[in-house]
Amino acid sequence: MSTDQHPTKQHPTGEPPTGQPRRQGPAATFGDYHAAHVPPLLTGRLRDLLGGQKIVLTGVTGFIGEQILWKILTELPETKVSVLVRRKGSVTARDRVVGLVKKKVFAALTEQAGGPQELVDQRIEVIEGDLPGVPPLPRDIDVLIHCAGDVSFDPPIDEAFKTNVVGTKALLTALIEACSDADGTLVRVPHYVHVSTAYTAGRRRGAIPEEAHQHGVDYNAETEHALSLKQYIETQSRTAEQLTALRHEAERQHQQAGYLTTAADTERRRAEWVKGKLVEAGTERARSLGWTDVYTFAKAMGERVVADMTGQLKVSIVRPAIVESSILDPYPGWIEGFKMADPIILAYARGELPEFPASPDAVIDIVPCDHVVNAILAVAATEPEVGRPEYYHSNSGARNPLTFRGVHELCREYFTATPFIRNGEPVPAATWHFPGAAPIEKYLSLSEKAHAVGERLLSFAPRSGRTRQAALALDKQAEQLKFFRKYFSLYGEYLQSELHFVDDSTLALHESLHPDDVEHFGFDTGELDWRHYMLEVHIPAIITPVQRLELARSKRGDRASTYKALKPSSAPVLAVFDLDGTVMATNVVETYLWATLPDLPVVDQLKEVAQVASRLPGYLTSLRKDRGNFLRQVYRRYAGMELAELERIVDTRMKPFILDRLAQDALTRIREHRDAGHTTVLLTGAVRPFTRPIADLFDVVVAAELSTDEAGVCTGYLDGPPMVGETRSAWLRQYATLHGIDLAKSYAYADSHVDLPMLTAVGNPVVVSPDVGLLRAAKQNGWSVVDWPVSAERRRFLPQG
Repeated sequence: MSTDQHPTKQHPTGEPPTGQPRRQGPAATFGDYHAAHVPPLLTGRLRDLLGGQKIVLTGVTGFIGEQILWKILTELPETKVSVLVRRKGSVTARDRVVGLVKKKVFAALTEQAGGPQELVDQRIEVIEGDLPGVPPLPRDIDVLIHCAGDVSFDPPIDEAFKTNVVGTKALLTALIEACSDADGTLVRVPHYVHVSTAYTAGRRRGAIPEEAHQHGVDYNAETEHALSLKQYIETQSRTAEQLTALRHEAERQHQQAGYLTTAADTERRRAEWVKGKLVEAGTERARSLGWTDVYTFAKAMGERVVADMTGQLKVSIVRPAIVESSILDPYPGWIEGFKMADPIILAYARGELPEFPASPDAVIDIVPCDHVVNAILAVAATEPEVGRPEYYHSNSGARNPLTFRGVHELCREYFTATPFIRNGEPVPAATWHFPGAAPIEKYLSLSEKAHAVGERLLSFAPRSGRTRQAALALDKQAEQLKFFRKYFSLYGEYLQSELHFVDDSTLALHESLHPDDVEHFGFDTGELDWRHYMLEVHIPAIITPVQRLELARSKRGDRASTYKALKPSSAPVLAVFDLDGTVMATNVVETYLWATLPDLPVVDQLKEVAQVASRLPGYLTSLRKDRGNFLRQVYRRYAGMELAELERIVDTRMKPFILDRLAQDALTRIREHRDAGHTTVLLTGAVRPFTRPIADLFDVVVAAELSTDEAGVCTGYLDGPPMVGETRSAWLRQYATLHGIDLAKSYAYADSHVDLPMLTAVGNPVVVSPDVGLLRAAKQNGWSVVDWPVSAERRRFLPQG
């Protein structure tokens, strides 16, 4: 980028203007020491140097790869490009590339070509393959730019090595085979450009030169062990001891919902346990050998693979630092996904980071994506010496450092002027004092202990709006603590970084650009004006879409996409409603007392209430473990009562009170479903007599049936299992099969975690005034959460004889 685009330069920490590219601290000495090495330079315009050449590109669906493809198609019209892309399920590699060029940034190109399909046909050769499953590559390849790889900082160790080491080895093997004859003799010498990371330097301090890192680690041995760990940890996860522990965790959360739900959650926990152990193994192995994390460790091993396998090739290795949004191309602020610095900025905007464990003077070595892309293409146009890898750092910290203090001051300035709006209110911009790691670790530990106590207390709290609010507050706190803990542990060393990546070769390459290329292919980070970049480009790019979503969420409220406006449907649709706690504000103990107390003398009423109260602890214990057993225990109390008499009591004395306990919102929704032609179903564990006053609201009523003897007297037992938990979802699937109903278009309404299987069975689940377990499941799945209240006065009213 030309310096005249941003003539006024001011360092964010208040230092003198940036001026010309400069060196700071130890990097100056190291850079001068290595100034004798002159990298291969450019000898003309890039469109001429790369014109007519075939570039094979990996990682085109990733952040950097996508912009490289855009840049080639836009600025290098005579360059042929092939892309290695894996298929994704039933979607072919070509279809994925067609989908890629449908993005906004390719709009001008697709319009010129006549459409996305036509653009792919005219300009892009698609090679379907994967890493390490690399197919044969084109034999006329001139340049291979390898920018695919696992780029997360904490992947499982086997995945990191499979992609970054085994995948690189497979790609180089395919490249050498493509450029060799039948006897294996190399007949074509391509240029292999390997995109790595500056942080392959590991836990070093001071100046890092643009050269191979010295270490004695055997990448073959490390790869073998990394891949074998997957099987070892999988085996550990299947031991009786581990499965028992995981099953007990799942049962504590899902036992009421049923065995299959618990089993599914147990397996989910087992898979998460395996992944967590593989991540932990990767982190610890990396740090034991001198790297910050398994990502940089595996990338360093990948660099050693390149050095060992490319003795007959022209090789360049580009090491970007922290790649963030573009400053110019394809447009200012272009970015895909959140990168390393962005969650910090977003959390600060939301008021979730009152402090941060970084050293204020540590450099956050940011480089705009288009600078990295331009540097890679410039490197691709060079002619390095065969068998001698060239190294290039794409970074800003050595000559134009941006510190964490500088980032904080710029964020504070931005969000003071343009505060983030949350829940309709502006969030104040915090002031960081950078207290250091120890106080923040203490704060984290205390907060995590307090959260654990809060969760324990919540498990004993009665269901209410306040309990739900407390649960949401605890969940929010948990998310913040998890985020903070992750950044503190995963990025801790980056936050205290004392590395200086020398970029002499990169700067020399930039200075060799043809004058016609400087504007759109420049990559001198010494020219960056951080104030302009952060305040006018980067922060707006990541905050604007998030703020838009936040405002839309606030406007929409808690009703997510599953609570839909109803329209008539030509296909059969079910609308399934739970009764107690959803349609009606009551429970089975209350209805039992309603039915029995008014006919008893006062003394017997007191005795009955006392007996029920004495058994409430046992009922609650049973309810926590198995709702079906809880219902059976309550229904035992109907023994000796005539079923016909119970029905008479419900039809006469209790009917007004049952109707009075109905939620008006529930009635409205039921009528909306009936008006839309949907089949309305009441699916309840309550005994059938109590559904009689509202039976005309539903097309189908499924309830518990009290067993009677020959005289019609209740035995205290049921004719079959109560309709709870997974029994409901099984009934739904069977009914849908018999009547040709698409459950994916159907609706279900319930209030309890025990109803999770039923809600999961339909495409439009709606959670009504839920308990904590169901509330959390709804939030996790993006289901609608609504409140269908019944006034407190109605809840307290008890019918009299």
